[in-house]
Amino acid sequence: QVHLVESGGGLVQAGASLRLSCAASGRTFSSAAMAWFRHAPGKERDFVAAINWGGGAIYAADSVRGRFTISRDNVKNTVALQMNNLNSEDTAVYYCAGAGNWRRLGKSVNDYDYWGQGTQVTVSS
Repeated sequence: QVHLVESGGGLVQAGASLRLSCAASGRTFSSAAMAWFRHAPGKERDFVAAINWGGGAIYAADSVRGRFTISRDNVKNTVALQMNNLNSEDTAVYYCAGAGNWRRLGKSVNDYDYWGQGTQVTVSS
């Protein structure tokens, strides 16, 4: 059974940084794209960032580009999201997602087959 477990969320002040981590078990994602999405109250689950299997291609949402960085470690089967200069609009539950092998790098929830339970990030202004 595949599990994605996020960690690193919390309550911070505006301007602070957080690093989210996602540990995968049950299968290797070394041949698959991985991504982060977020879900704020009253909104859809939104794309944040994605990285292809080798780390050579990265997408980031306009709202986080230049502040958030996605990275992965295929040996440890993990993906991380470094979030800098956080603001109140970044408050959401953040979800790690994994795709099936060799699927295209996508920005839609439909591009990913495996999901974590989420970790709450709250930014106070």
